[in-house]
Amino acid sequence: MFLHIDQINKEYTNNKVINIVLDNVSASVDEGEFISILGPSGCGKSTLLSMVAGLVKPSSGTILLDGVPITKPGKDRGMVFQQAALFPWLNVEENVIFPYKKEMKKAEAVEKARHYLQMVQLSNYGKHYPHELSGGMQQRVAIARAFAMDPKVLLMDEPFGALDEQTRTRMHGELERIWLDTKKTVLFVTHSISESIKLSERIIVMGTRPGRIIADIPVDLPRPRRFDVPETIELEKRINQLLKEEIDKVVKEELSYAENR
Repeated sequence: MFLHIDQINKEYTNNKVINIVLDNVSASVDEGEFISILGPSGCGKSTLLSMVAGLVKPSSGTILLDGVPITKPGKDRGMVFQQAALFPWLNVEENVIFPYKKEMKKAEAVEKARHYLQMVQLSNYGKHYPHELSGGMQQRVAIARAFAMDPKVLLMDEPFGALDEQTRTRMHGELERIWLDTKKTVLFVTHSISESIKLSERIIVMGTRPGRIIADIPVDLPRPRRFDVPETIELEKRINQLLKEEIDKVVKEELSYAENR
């Protein structure tokens, strides 16, 4: 397998109380797949993504990329966060160039940046600064920067969560188009069922307390995805029921804890 997550566990200790964030999580990803990791708040999906990025170390278990253990951040993994995280003192073109500017001549770096800005339809904004752009445009710059690094895996942690609904829908179309063009391997964290169905080839559904995988669901639907057809409606209902059961369990545990205090 291209990316292999093997029996990952993550624990934190707070005041001698052990908090299990992830419990025996295993998954495999083929090269070129677009996979969403979906689950309720607190299920550890962002922690898992941060482990693939090399930003967080597991308590036990291994993550292999192309057979090599991940132990630290690397340029073979590009990360896009919920906030664009652009450098405000650099213009758009300079932001895209920043991760690889020391690796090539300036003219070559600029040409590469312009190629990826064209890919996200921001060719005319290279000399603008982040504060001059809308939230959606800033996220497109962040995506261009991540793709320009040419990583083996693109990691996206709720990258459209802070956007309004119209901008978010437009960004879905942009990302889907780019992925179809590049076939880059993508791990996409979200809490939105519709977002995961629209974008993914597979959806990994996580449960909470402790964080674990409760379903790995293929999305065998033609693109562009429609939400008014029986297959999509049924898939949405199935995932919604899985998540409802997890949330109901958490609510029941909270009520029981409150009653026994």
